[in-house]
Amino acid sequence: MQVFNLTYEFKLKPTQKQIAIFEEWLETHRRVYNHALAERKDWYQSRSCQVNACSIHSCYIIPADAPRPTFASQCKSLTVARQENEYLKRVNAQSLQQTLRRLEKAFVSMWEQNHGFPRFKKQGRMRSFSFSQLGVNPLTNRYVKLPVIGLVKVRQSRSMPDGGV
Repeated sequence: MQVFNLTYEFKLKPTQKQIAIFEEWLETHRRVYNHALAERKDWYQSRSCQVNACSIHSCYIIPADAPRPTFASQCKSLTVARQENEYLKRVNAQSLQQTLRRLEKAFVSMWEQNHGFPRFKKQGRMRSFSFSQLGVNPLTNRYVKLPVIGLVKVRQSRSMPDGGV
């Protein structure tokens, strides 16, 4: 049996209140992305200068036994940060983890495909976020049910095929 994927894109028609939530979430995702990138960049820069030529004033000092930041370690840090920061609590946790996964993918592309070092996102440059799980039957009767946000009107130009997920 051969399996293939079809992707359907549908346009959301959010209310003004939902638009405000989306914009707040995009900014939170941008901050999480930039913070995780800064953590990784600091770790790499702390290992880039030689010990005998390193200046205390101009080099990053991170302990030699500090592990390299990874997707898993940054997800754990995000869990701790969500307990302390109110603006992180308002955003879906799995969605924030997908942003960290996006950063991990950028680093893998840098190493394996010779892409450049990932860049920081300026305000307004984070244009999307994703949900890894939407639950059972999220798309019903011209609405999609998004975690935390609730029902959002969608312009469904075609129906989902039978058995499609």
